[in-house]
Amino acid sequence: MFAHIWHGRLGGLRLVMVLAVVALVLIGLATISATDRTSEPPRNYASKQLVWIALSIVAFVAANMVHYHTLGRISYVLFVLALVLLLLVLIGKHYRMISIVPSIRGASRWINLIPGNSIIRLQPSELAKLVYILALAWYLRYRENYRNFIGLVGPFALTLLPMVLVLLEPDLGTVLLFLPVLFMVLFVAGARVRHLLAIVTCGFLISPMFYFIMEDYQLDRIRILLKQSTDDPYWLGGPGYQLHQSKICVATGQTTGQGWLLSPFVRYKPPPDRHNDFIFAIIAHQWGLLGAMLVLALYAIIIIGGLEIAAEQPEPFGRLLAVGICALIGAQMFINIGMTLGLMPITGMTLPFVSYGGSSLICNFLAMGLLFNVARHRGPAIAPKPFEFSDD
Repeated sequence: MFAHIWHGRLGGLRLVMVLAVVALVLIGLATISATDRTSEPPRNYASKQLVWIALSIVAFVAANMVHYHTLGRISYVLFVLALVLLLLVLIGKHYRMISIVPSIRGASRWINLIPGNSIIRLQPSELAKLVYILALAWYLRYRENYRNFIGLVGPFALTLLPMVLVLLEPDLGTVLLFLPVLFMVLFVAGARVRHLLAIVTCGFLISPMFYFIMEDYQLDRIRILLKQSTDDPYWLGGPGYQLHQSKICVATGQTTGQGWLLSPFVRYKPPPDRHNDFIFAIIAHQWGLLGAMLVLALYAIIIIGGLEIAAEQPEPFGRLLAVGICALIGAQMFINIGMTLGLMPITGMTLPFVSYGGSSLICNFLAMGLLFNVARHRGPAIAPKPFEFSDD
């Protein structure tokens, strides 16, 4: 059944990438299992994660069954459907339809596929970010459309639509993923560097204006990131509690870690959300610097392998799709680990392939399936050589 996935000149590379993904999934499963056993009362997140892993494998195979160009031709339709799902979340939130759109910690990001059943639910923002990459790559597949500054209006408008809807949930973590993906895809597509730098500069200049429209908890997270101090009520669950616990958890792992199921900090004073958003802190605590570096190396294998797939694909849509997927995985990994170490503001962001969560895991496996789909179908050479552009 899997034979067709490995067909082609990049079959060996894809096998190495799959082994890296499997290793990340197993590391995540072992860590989730440890947090389950040391919780009071004990939880069963690991058994649920096994179900999500099985469904994710099905999603991975499904993403290989249809030629990626076929998905590209319907990408705008899929994009509109994703926007409709995001609108349904906001409508459910506004009318307080808790049985359909549950609210967790003040955020409404999920749709109960069975009303009143919170076990089987979908997070549309996870699906939206993958569909967005499909639509963006399809839109940008002709290089000359965006070599001038005005031509960038279309890609940015396409990006702002899901960003605004996701921000209203609110889901700041997912919002932070769209712009790195956009800039990376635009750069590889051939947009002029000076135009992209001008946009980034304008963004930095107007960013202080957001201070006046941010929620109090969001401002707290910015202050905690800038202060990195201990004068907040950590032990009362104050705004700096998560970061404080996470940094201690990472630091006490030292070089080789405290050991699986033996780590005292995990047992007695673990950081909140240790099975999803802060799972990297638990990994560093249990397996130390060596375990943390192994995780980073596995991500490097996936991202570098994905960029190699993009470089070997002369067809522009496949090339941009592969780059967008690599940017998505890389940005999500960087933001999650950054917030764990106090280098980024704390947001609701899972660690790809590692954290607990069905929608996130299935989305990441769908992304890998699409990446392998691009590698398996080498298109005709109708575009310039990948990653070689002049800025004239």
